[in-house]
Parts: sequence; C-alpha cells; structure tokens
Amino acid sequence: MALPVLALGFTALSREALSVWPHLAANVLPVALGNTLLLLAGVAAFCAVVGVGTAWIVTQYDFPGRASLEWLLVLPLAMPTYITAYVYVEMLGFQGPFQTALRALTGYRSLRDYWFPDPRNLAGAILILGLVLYPYVYLSVRALFGMQSAAIVESARTLGASRSRLFWRVALPMCRPALAAGLTLAMLEALNDIGASEYLGVRSLTLSVYSTWINGGSLAGAAQIACVMLFVIVLLILAEARARGARRFALPVKRLRPVGRSRLRGGAAVGAAIACALPVLFGAALPIASLFGEFLRRDLLAQADAAMLRALGNTVLISGIATLAVVAVGLMVAAAIRLGRERWLPAAGRIAALGYAIPGTVLAVGLLVPLAAFDNLIADTSRALFGVSPGLVLLGSGAALVIAYAVRFLSIAIGGSQSGLARIPTRIDDAARSLGADRREVMQRLHWPLLRPAIAAAALLVFVDCMKELPATLLLRPLNFDTLATLVYGHASRGVFEDGALAALLIVLVGLYPAIMLARAGNGENLSRDG
Repeated sequence: MALPVLALGFTALSREALSVWPHLAANVLPVALGNTLLLLAGVAAFCAVVGVGTAWIVTQYDFPGRASLEWLLVLPLAMPTYITAYVYVEMLGFQGPFQTALRALTGYRSLRDYWFPDPRNLAGAILILGLVLYPYVYLSVRALFGMQSAAIVESARTLGASRSRLFWRVALPMCRPALAAGLTLAMLEALNDIGASEYLGVRSLTLSVYSTWINGGSLAGAAQIACVMLFVIVLLILAEARARGARRFALPVKRLRPVGRSRLRGGAAVGAAIACALPVLFGAALPIASLFGEFLRRDLLAQADAAMLRALGNTVLISGIATLAVVAVGLMVAAAIRLGRERWLPAAGRIAALGYAIPGTVLAVGLLVPLAAFDNLIADTSRALFGVSPGLVLLGSGAALVIAYAVRFLSIAIGGSQSGLARIPTRIDDAARSLGADRREVMQRLHWPLLRPAIAAAALLVFVDCMKELPATLLLRPLNFDTLATLVYGHASRGVFEDGALAALLIVLVGLYPAIMLARAGNGENLSRDG
C-alpha cells in the first residue's frame, strides 16, 4: 500500500517532472481538474437523489412489485461504467434503434431535420456514471432506513410530523453517515473510470494520466497528475469523515421492531413503482437487452475466435491468481487483527485496506518504478552470475497485474474475513486455548470451517472486480496480453464496439450473480435481524 504512493511522490519530484510541471499546470490540469470536479459533483448529486429516493420508497411504502424492485435496484452494479457508456453511445447514435425508429415514424432523413440528445459530453457522462453507481448510495442508505426503530417514527408522528417532515427532519439526518459513505464510494469509482470518460469525450484527471504517459511518453508528468488525483482522494475521504462526524447509532438490546410500511394504492402506487423501475430500466435492463440483441442479431458466437478465447483464458487466469492472493493476504490480516495483542495491528489493517480508494491509473504509475527497478535488479544479478538475462520477471509476466489487483482489492477480502470473524464469539477462542490449542490450531480447526461462506463471497467479489478492472490492466499488462476488459476497450477505441459485444456480455453476465447476491444479503430486514 505504501510502496506505490512513495514511488509516486519520488517520481513526481524528479528533475524531469519539475521541468514538465509548468506545461501541465498551464495546459492540462485546469481543464482536467475542472472536468473531474464537475463530474464528481454531478455524479454525487445524481446518486444522492436516486439512491436515497428509491431507498426511502422501498423501505417506507408497500406497492405492487416492491419486493422485486428492492433487489433489482442493485443490478446496475453488475454493469462496468465503460460498457454502459459504449452501449448508450451505440443505442443513441445515428444508426441506433432510437434514432432509426424516430426517422421511420417522422420521415426525417438526417440530423439537420431534427435534434437528438448526444451522450458524448459531460452531462451524458454524469447521467451514465450515475445510473451505474447509485446502488452504492442505495444499499448503504436502505440498510440504515431498515434499521430505524418504529418507536422513533411513532414518536415523530405523535408530535405531528407528516411523512415528508419525518423524512427531512428525522430519517435523512440519521442516514447521513451512510449517505456520506455511499457517495464517497460512488465518487471514487467515478474518479477511477477511464473507458467511459474517454469514450464520452470528458477530459478527466484519470484520462490525462493515461494520455500523458502512453501518448506523451512522460511518466514523470503522469506521476504529477496522479499526485493531484491523490490530493482529490484525500479531500473526498476527509469530507466523508467530516460529514459522518462523531455520529454513532446503537440498536436496542431487545429485538428491533421495524417500521411498518404504508400501503399505497392507485396513482401513488403506480408512481412509486415507476420511480423505482426507471433506474433499473436505464441502469441495467436496457444495456443488457442491447448486448443480448447484438448477440442474437449478429451471431456473436462467430466472434469466439482464437483472440477472443485467449483473452477469456487470460482473464480467468490472472483474475483467479489475483483472487487467491488477495483472499490469502486478507485472511492473514484479519486473523492477525483478531488473534494479535499488539495495539498497532488494527491501524495497520485499516491502512492496508485503503487501496480501494486509489484509482487504477494512479496505482499503475506508482507501481511501475519499483517493479521496473526490481526487474532490472534481477536481470543484472542473473547476467552477473549466469550470463543470461531472464527479461522482465514482474512486468513481463503478468505478476505486476496481480500485485496491482492485490493492492486495490485487498479491502474486500479484509472486510469479508473480518465480518466472518465477527460472527465467531471470542469466548470460543478462549475455550479452545484453554484446551491447549495454539493460534495456528484455532485458525485452522475452528475459524476456517466457520469462515468459508464469508471467504467464498469475498473471493467472488474480488474475482469479478479483477475481471472488470480496466485502468490498471491497460497500463500494467504485458505486451500482446489482452483480457476481456481490454478487448472491449480496444474495439470501442477503434469505433467497432459491436465486435466486442460478446466479451462485454460475458463480463456483465459474470457480474450479475454477485450483484444479486449482494442485493439479497444486504436488505434492511436482514441487517436489522443480524444487528
């Protein structure tokens, strides 16, 4: 976790970087930083409105379809941002189904005859990213709404509060910590995006890092822009901490009596159902239907050629190896915090889990210098001892990708392991130790059998995130090494996204199951029962 950040600072302060800085400060950073801040603000506002609004509706009201919509609202998480952007540009383009149908109905022939919205701008990027990322807010806020005690609501109503006043004066202030956490996650994901921003014509900080390094050939300049991104990330985390403040919420010792839902009828029920169905429709249903339609219309099985199968094999191999590494390290960190007596261990564990906040482009720039130095050291030593150079051991073998994935997604494995360990009472550990078991035996014979469900869920989430990761994969992959994500990106960059629709469909289908699992496991009722 510390190595890429320190290497990034060292590279950004090099002599070459200092000579590049005036050009970046004058020509690159003003536009990139302004676009990034506007993008983050827009995505945050969209996610707050949609996430909080839908969470309030499904937890406070009962209407036809509510039970299904409650978990369907999480499905956009299965859609990578870059695939959603590619799909919407294709659907809304001149040859897409919407404009084709409009011309067939009206007799128009060209864009000079009518106006049609173009998603390739900042507003389009905000809407598309918001449609994919609002479930971060929805899940966290829905959980807190579900844990609210009926006594609080009844007290407010006794004092004359209407349903709207109850929302603004009681429910919304109580969900402020969850709202801040969800918005921070959504904005960090928006900051990490590169494929959607580039395709939609938004010159963000992430895209500037990539273009400065790959197109401009300046690693030092890319490192300086990455340091600006790290500053933005620190501001986001501090803002989240300030918004959350010192608020803590405790549940009663006795079984929580949940808030009863109000039954909606007639137009109100239809309105609530439509309000909850629209994010699902535009965030998941339409993009998935478009990919399936492309699959059926173009016989995409014909795309399963050697290059496609090789990319699929690379994806499964690199994601599988990274998942094993991440889960193993995450389990060790969680076990050390649980079994260790040192006071610094929890703080070290929290630092190790901060990698998810670092965008893939920033991580790649920070890892390149130390990994290249290690490769050079191995090559020099091998030449001196054996007269043979092994080449790039880390950067040329895919090991760099595994390291980047491990740093970025370690928080998932640590969180999953800690949540599983939290369900094992410490008195069971004490009983095992009183019978003579050492720490290794406690972990192997007691914790591991009880942890397997939580570890399996964390491993699935890590695998899917590794499979979808685009920025770090683009920058750290070996030569002629494609994954499904880079294959889709390559086709879209050449203006033939439809040729990569099969790869995109595979990524989405793999991501659907963990999204459904997360939706069903994370509903408010389950959280309130588990406390």
